[in-house]
Amino acid sequence: MTAREGATLVAADRFWAIELGADDVAQLQRFFDENPEYFVIVTGEAAGPGEASDAIQGALPEGWSFTKKWAIGFVDEAGSMIGMADVVSDLLTQHVWHIGLFIVATRLRGAGVAQLLYSHLERWTHEHGAQWLRLGVVEGNARAQRFWQHRGFVDVRTRSVQAGARAHTIRVMFKPLAGGSLREYLALVARDRPDAP
Repeated sequence: MTAREGATLVAADRFWAIELGADDVAQLQRFFDENPEYFVIVTGEAAGPGEASDAIQGALPEGWSFTKKWAIGFVDEAGSMIGMADVVSDLLTQHVWHIGLFIVATRLRGAGVAQLLYSHLERWTHEHGAQWLRLGVVEGNARAQRFWQHRGFVDVRTRSVQAGARAHTIRVMFKPLAGGSLREYLALVARDRPDAP
C-alpha cells in the first residue's frame, strides 16, 4: 500500500493518511490481525474475519444523521499500514465529528507516533469543518483514557454497551476545536447529555 494520487488526506512527517476503500479490506484485516490488542480489550478476542470490511463499508445505526464515514489508513514510507482511524463527519449534527477507532501498530508504542498521527488527523478534521470531536473509550482501558485526556478530551457521560459477549461502560468524551463550552456542545448533541437515555 502506498500513498495514492488523489487519495492522500494528510501528510504527517514520514507517514501519510489515505482514504481506504473496498480494495483495501485485505490489508486492513492483516493490520487488525497483527495488532489485536484493541479487539481483545473490547470483545475478549482478536478481530473477526469481517472486521476490516465492517470498518470500511459498515453502516451506522439506523436514524443517525451524518455526512460521510471515513476509513483512514496511515502508511509509512515503505507502504506498510501502521495505523487506522474510523471517522464520521457531522454525526448527529453539523460540525460534530466522531472518532470511532484510532489504532496505531503496537510495535510503534512509546515512539510518539500515535500523538503525531492524531495531531495531523485533528487538524485535518478541523480544516474540513469539524468544530467538535467526540469519541467513546471503554471504561478500564487506562492507556486509551490517558491518551485522549492528554489530547484535551473531557468526559461528557457514560453509556452501557454490548460488544460481542462483553458488556462495557463507555466513557463518552468530547473536545472543542473552535472554542465553545460543554454546555454549548450538549445543546447540539442531546444524545451525550448525562440525563439522555
